[in-house]
Amino acid sequence: MATSRSGHRVAVLGAGKMGGILLQALLKERLLSPATTCATVAHPERVQALADRLKIGVGTDNLAAARKADIIFICVKPQVVVEVAREIGAQITPRQLIISVAASVPTGLIEGTLKGNIPVIRAMPNTPSIVESGMTALCKGKFADDTHVQLACSLFNVVGRTVVVDEKHMDAVTGLSASGPAFIYIILESLAEAGVKVGLPRDISTLLAAQTVMGAAKVVLETGDHPALLKDAVTTPAGCTIDGILELEEGKLRVTLIKAVVKAAQRAKELAFAT
Repeated sequence: MATSRSGHRVAVLGAGKMGGILLQALLKERLLSPATTCATVAHPERVQALADRLKIGVGTDNLAAARKADIIFICVKPQVVVEVAREIGAQITPRQLIISVAASVPTGLIEGTLKGNIPVIRAMPNTPSIVESGMTALCKGKFADDTHVQLACSLFNVVGRTVVVDEKHMDAVTGLSASGPAFIYIILESLAEAGVKVGLPRDISTLLAAQTVMGAAKVVLETGDHPALLKDAVTTPAGCTIDGILELEEGKLRVTLIKAVVKAAQRAKELAFAT
């Protein structure tokens, strides 16, 4: 493989949903080139279609893909991570970097399977990465240093924003930002349905709801103001917004969302013990 603009050769093991999103974004932004990049899939019938779409080398042999790579993304399902790590372990050296995006799988489990002082970064991106509006949390394993973290951040910054956390927080990240888009889609769908209820055409109602959600989030990110302060700015005395907020409070939306994130984070922790 030739080297990329970033100077690294990359292999993506398990180019499914998230692996495919990362590949597509990195290639689109030309951080990687097709000559730099290869990927694997579990099912042989998917090889040609992915190779044709992304113009990269695709196969089913994880060891062959990992052998010449500087950076190896492990994007398989959590229950398969150890199997893949064992498969490639004999050929991995400390000069290579492993980046795992498998939910709930701790860096220590991967390090212990690979053997040797192999640098491992654990990442938890989310699906809005497909439109370069993703949120990725990263943590480093025992043998990774700040240079490895910076490199991983530079890659995930292509698909959105990144934050570095201690590994003890990764299950909470999974419950909030990885599962969170599903919760937001339910809220968005409900707002759109409400628009239909009060007489709006469905397409216009959905547009209004989606743009409103996006705009509100952008204001939080760009101003840095607390959401409660921004909420108060919209809520005029004796206006219509406060009546809507009272309905939300009566329906326990706030508590329900908190409990949803807590439950998802607890499930992520359970999956960690199941892998």
